[in-house]
Amino acid sequence: MDLLDNLQAEFQTSRAWIELACLVGSLVVAFGVSFWAGRRARAAGDSVWFGRRTLDGLLFPALALALVYAARAVVAHHQSVFLLKIAIPVLVSLAVIRFFARVLSAAFPESGAMRLVERLFSWVAWLAAVLWIVDLLPSVLEELDAIHLAFGKTSISLRTLIEGCLSSGLVLVVALWVSSTLERKVLSHAISDLSMRRVAVNAMRAVLLLMGLLFALSAVGVDLTALSVLGGAVGVGLGFGLQKLAANYVSGFVILLERSLRIGDNVRVDSFEGKITDIKTRYTLLRATNGRESIVPNETMVSQRVENLSAADLRFNLTTNVVVGYDSDVSQVQQILCDAAKAQERVLADPAPVAYLVNFAPDGLEFSLHFWISDPASGQVNIRSAVNLAMLAGLRAAKVDIPYPQRVLRVQGPEAAALLPATAAAPAVSPGG
Repeated sequence: MDLLDNLQAEFQTSRAWIELACLVGSLVVAFGVSFWAGRRARAAGDSVWFGRRTLDGLLFPALALALVYAARAVVAHHQSVFLLKIAIPVLVSLAVIRFFARVLSAAFPESGAMRLVERLFSWVAWLAAVLWIVDLLPSVLEELDAIHLAFGKTSISLRTLIEGCLSSGLVLVVALWVSSTLERKVLSHAISDLSMRRVAVNAMRAVLLLMGLLFALSAVGVDLTALSVLGGAVGVGLGFGLQKLAANYVSGFVILLERSLRIGDNVRVDSFEGKITDIKTRYTLLRATNGRESIVPNETMVSQRVENLSAADLRFNLTTNVVVGYDSDVSQVQQILCDAAKAQERVLADPAPVAYLVNFAPDGLEFSLHFWISDPASGQVNIRSAVNLAMLAGLRAAKVDIPYPQRVLRVQGPEAAALLPATAAAPAVSPGG
């Protein structure tokens, strides 16, 4: 009851209408500035300062907090403050929640776990704001400081543990924000190669997160020299139980640094052919033309044979075979096949299509047509089908024979004598017995 009486006394001794006018004016000005400044930013894309709506970004609560704090400092010289005093912790919690939410949504757009962490952090922030408003926060902090938890020979208060977790989370979020900002503003313009940009982003994010974590631990009083023991244990674990995982991570950085394989290359790994859509730190994603996706460990990409079908350039070779009769004109058939490929828009003129006589098959002369395309992601079966249809039309127009498969039937045993009179006119049947 004393707390409520104090709040009521503060409200009665203050001129509420003046504070209300200052509060409403600060919020209107903050909203107007955020709306005006966010139109271009939202057109270019989402950011931490400007969300999809004016109230979603960090700029509105941060600007409103600054204006309300300035108004409180001015009004406090002339009268007691009540409404502005309540508005400050509310706006502080709102600004922290908006910052936390915007950074996590930008860094982990599809993560459900991050949504849970965001909600948990929001509840903690609003609870702290309520305790701040009712002036119970110092008492709660004293009670938490009196509760000690023992970890072996080390004793730590519950307040220190909570403050360490919150400060560590805030520092890590700031590190994520800095890394994403540098990636968007600096690396995207300084590094044109997508693979090298991914290396720089991963390395920068890892360094910033490590520095942020060490800074947070040091801020709450954790002895960092004790981490050397943990580092040794992690090294032993990586050397024995996690060697495959460590090999994949190291192989991922080797692939990105050497640029032997790049995002967008068409490769063949263990009879699976597809386009590299992404190179993660642990695995590489391959997407085939039929839409199927394969997850290949990076160690496989380094230690085994991988065919890079687009290492030299973007030209992609396709082949198709056809068999014609032995009495066909070889030069005429080669010309028909090459013309059929040249008639397709997707087939490159340089290098030009070429047809080879590759085999004397039992049924006729076997030709192999080689042609090149520059857009394998648009499909390979469809262009091969178009070339085959043009080849068939050209061969039929030139009256080139495409022979049917021929087989010799041999009948042996007592049934051969009974079938002999009926099949005497058929030279393909030879009796035996």
